[in-house]
Amino acid sequence: MTYRFTARSVAAEADVDGEMQVGVAEEDEGFFLLFTRPAGGPSASGLPPGPGTYRVTTPDGCTAHGCVREVSLAGTLLAVSLDPECLDALELEDAEIEAVLDLPAESIDELRELLVRVLAFGPEEARPRLAGLSADSAW
Repeated sequence: MTYRFTARSVAAEADVDGEMQVGVAEEDEGFFLLFTRPAGGPSASGLPPGPGTYRVTTPDGCTAHGCVREVSLAGTLLAVSLDPECLDALELEDAEIEAVLDLPAESIDELRELLVRVLAFGPEEARPRLAGLSADSAW
């Protein structure tokens, strides 16, 4: 199954308390996905997914590291595929999440740029496949 929601806000910050973060959310207290990583250069360590990788946070404050398999952005549809093994940690039922982006084009461009920068952090094996996102803006 796929969990689908309409994102009406985006958080895209290059440096918030030493972290880079990007996420999409429904209005008010609805569902959101937030992707964060430490600010600064990429971690190339050979460590398994954990504190040396990006992390995903959900509304209940649940967090998992390095758990995204694929992210695609096509027009106004953001699709995120999670590793099914992280669903319990994130308190989610579906590994496939789609956000219909009800956002201005500038916000979608900012989302695209920072998603690449956040998800490219950590060891190569923890990085997701990216589609519709330009790797040219990674650093």
